Order: sequence, then structure tokens, then C-alpha cells
Amino acid sequence: MSQTHTLTCHCGAVALEVRLSDGLATARRCDCSFCRRRGAVAVSAPLDGITIVKGADNLALYQWGTMTAKHYFCKTCGIYTHHQRRSNPNEYGVNMGGLEGVNPAEHEPIRWADGVNHPADR
Repeated sequence: MSQTHTLTCHCGAVALEVRLSDGLATARRCDCSFCRRRGAVAVSAPLDGITIVKGADNLALYQWGTMTAKHYFCKTCGIYTHHQRRSNPNEYGVNMGGLEGVNPAEHEPIRWADGVNHPADR
């Protein structure tokens, strides 16, 4: 049974309702050129597991390279909310730090995914 969480950006302009695939058990960091700069811990949600409750018009989209991954962030405060994953385009990665009541530091150690040597880059 999956739990539903509320995710907000820092300024509150964007709010999502998120149903995670396997709770916080999927927590990971990625060392690809983008994720290591962003620094956020992501958890997994199915494509139908995210509902934008507030601020859809305040979400910006960033893509590069293969244009497979779709990274969304708040236009006002810049906080990353979620992304459609390149490693599995059938799911989202969700900013664990944006989930209300969740502090990623309390869930260490959090594993690292090898985004530098991504199979799609070969």
C-alpha cells in the first residue's frame, strides 16, 4: 500500500500530491552532470502518481542531451519538484526534500546511482 505525500516548493507557489512507488525505500542520489549540481535526493513515483494541486503555470521544464528526462522546477524559487526519469521514462523521480514532514538527513545513508555511465550514453 502506497502512502500519499504533499510536496511543495520553497515559496509555496507549487504543490503536488504524490503517491510513491515504494515509500521512501527508493531514495537515491545521482552523479550525472545535472543531478550532482542539483544535489537533491529523489524517490520514485509512477507516472499516474503525481497530481499538480497548485501552480502548474509556475512550473518550468528543463531538458538537454537526449531530451528524454523532463526536469520540473518552480519558476519563482527555483526548487526542483520532480522529473520524468531518463533511466525509466515510465516513472517520476520526486524531490524527497520537498515532501512535507520528510527530512532526507534522517534517512542516511542514501545510495548513489551511476548517472555518469548511463546506458543511454553508450
